[in-house]
Amino acid sequence: MNVIFKKGSALYATELERKEGEDVLYINAIGTPFVPTIAENADIMSRTIDFLAENPNVSRIIFVQQRNYSYPSKQILLLGEIARVYNFLTKQEEILSPRKLSLYGSTPEVHEDLQYLVGLLKQHPIGCYLEIKDRIRDLKKQLEQGEATNRSNLINYIRILERFFDLLENTKLIKTSLSLITESAFGKREIYKSIFRPEVLPNFTFTRLAAQIPKDAELIDQYEILGDEEKTVVTILKRKNDSKHFYHIMPPEYILSEEHHMLLNLGRNVLSEHRPKAEEFTDPERTRNVFTNIARDMLSELSKSKGINLNHRELITLSKILVRHTIGFGLIELLLMDSKLQDIVLNAPITQNPIFVRHEEYDECVTNIIPSFEDANSWAAKLRLLSGRPLDEANPVLDTDLSFENARARVAATTQPLSPKGLAYAFRRHRDQPWTLPLFINNKMINSFTAGLLSFLIDGSRTLLVAGTRSSGKTSLLGSLMLEILPKFRTIVIEDTLELPVETLRKIGYDILSLKVRSALTSGTTEVEASEGIRASLRLGDSALIIGEVRSEETKALYEAMRVGALANVVAGTIHGDSPYGVFDRVVNDLGVQPTSFKATDLIILTAPIKTPDGLHSMKRVVQVTEVRKHWNKDPLDEKGFVDLVRYNVEKDELIPTDELINGDSEIIKSIAGNVKGWAGNWDAVYDNILLRGKVKQEIVIAAEKLNKPELMEAPFNTIANGAFHRISDQVRQDLGIPKSDEVFSKWKEWLYKEGEKF
Repeated sequence: MNVIFKKGSALYATELERKEGEDVLYINAIGTPFVPTIAENADIMSRTIDFLAENPNVSRIIFVQQRNYSYPSKQILLLGEIARVYNFLTKQEEILSPRKLSLYGSTPEVHEDLQYLVGLLKQHPIGCYLEIKDRIRDLKKQLEQGEATNRSNLINYIRILERFFDLLENTKLIKTSLSLITESAFGKREIYKSIFRPEVLPNFTFTRLAAQIPKDAELIDQYEILGDEEKTVVTILKRKNDSKHFYHIMPPEYILSEEHHMLLNLGRNVLSEHRPKAEEFTDPERTRNVFTNIARDMLSELSKSKGINLNHRELITLSKILVRHTIGFGLIELLLMDSKLQDIVLNAPITQNPIFVRHEEYDECVTNIIPSFEDANSWAAKLRLLSGRPLDEANPVLDTDLSFENARARVAATTQPLSPKGLAYAFRRHRDQPWTLPLFINNKMINSFTAGLLSFLIDGSRTLLVAGTRSSGKTSLLGSLMLEILPKFRTIVIEDTLELPVETLRKIGYDILSLKVRSALTSGTTEVEASEGIRASLRLGDSALIIGEVRSEETKALYEAMRVGALANVVAGTIHGDSPYGVFDRVVNDLGVQPTSFKATDLIILTAPIKTPDGLHSMKRVVQVTEVRKHWNKDPLDEKGFVDLVRYNVEKDELIPTDELINGDSEIIKSIAGNVKGWAGNWDAVYDNILLRGKVKQEIVIAAEKLNKPELMEAPFNTIANGAFHRISDQVRQDLGIPKSDEVFSKWKEWLYKEGEKF
């Protein structure tokens, strides 16, 4: 636990804790009239070296005040060397003992001089270095000029000073500061400010934050994360010789007044007494609202009792901060509120590594946040309660989802023995609104033609798998395809970790049911197995079926359903695979589905990250849409069972339709056309409809830019636009006998700009 010194504890009292192989020394600085900074305060530096002389294994020191000032191991090691020099001189060499002093003449001046230098060593090591250097030079000059009354004593004294100087000169503190040390540095402490920079954290939280901007860092970007009554400043920096950008965050809780810190510290002590029960986490949003109200009332009472005036905005801000650091996930929540972040990673040992993030513009970044052992354990307990899943030696992996305020995320937690150094976390942030095909056109993951093709295939009620490597955009693309299913059709979604945008679709009028099943990595829970979930879905009526990820024994049940034609609508899911044959190999050889059953798959959509030539950046792209033919018996690759419809051209950064598609050699599309009046045997009409759908999706992107309304590319308007497209197509079909594309597009475009202006 984070040490809290009791009222009346002696100033500079200490407590030593060992956590995750690290000795942490807490020093009581409550009551000091100044900030306990090593750089600015000679007394604090001296006391720190005294503590290190007594506790040589300490690797981190925390001065406890209303804010805690934590000095990390790299800085403490510098002072640890000084402490060892001090111990060596005073305890081993015993330079202040009567026996040694007799070698220098036993004069009061020598004794006083050595005491001064030893004291200066602890208060100002660089000043001590300069002082000894000058002293040796002057004494040698006296020796050369014959001014010494006792030459032997003077030689002995010079020798001990040279020994003192050599020890000091070989410390890392002096070596790394040599370029900055000048004669004028003596008596000044400015030089230490670039060396000793504490991580400042409020007393009500455990996570450390390096608040100061790293030196020699170039400012790249700065923006704000806006929350209710709060704003958090994010600064992106680039450090010399570092391939990663530095993501510096300054949360509102780290810039509060001392009075507000005191209120939060008192409030945390009260809320910490509450031990949450599992039933309180069945509705996390309601629980958070309840605790926010409790925190607000409690802080209001505390402020009145302490004579502190709080306005309404301050009260709301403080209550949110308090809830975030008690029942919530601390600074992780603020990171998840940053819409530009995609992944948040916490590596084990968790207290010795900063948090890493993946940024949509700056790729991999290192942050100024170092999580604590206490927070890591607290998050694990909350995730167990939220998910109802274990996280222990028998089940060292926990996959679940998080949702609060405007942020959703998938989280994977690992612990021993899988993670030998203890708890580790990976958070995958979901976009606030689901991706849509127009949004993917806008960021070049697909082009308009492919968007039209995918829209056509979804309307044709095909079975498909979205395949790719990790972080290639599989789930996001599947979510966008769900939006192409008309809201009037029922959709059943089966997931072990809730990632697909079910709630958003429900809010905009979709008939959708979410089923949560047991993770393939988990045992010993009351959750239903995925295969049973799929079989249960078949008894819930005619529905489109969406599988979050195809990864285990449930695959057999899925293909059983597809083969017997139990589902007449879209069946889709994601799967790991880097090629159509890789998907076949995984389904058949890894997951045990019969090769002939794999023919129930109509299409494979392949996603992949495409790297830039410098290797520093990557872009998510759909690289292939492949149909699975039905004529083969054993191996679709050897028997030409895979036919690409579109293929990625890396030079053009574009998906190109293949000759097979252009020439009408697609069994799947012909099958869809065979069930539509006016399309059977008319390839030109079918291809024209694909082009029309692509133009419709592209025009949404154009309209969003022209009208300066990016929200037109989001899910709510995308659903309205899809409905309008189908209504107008039906109207034109009734008028002209076929849905003539020019007529449909003209009427739909008129609708788009009229409704887009009002939206």
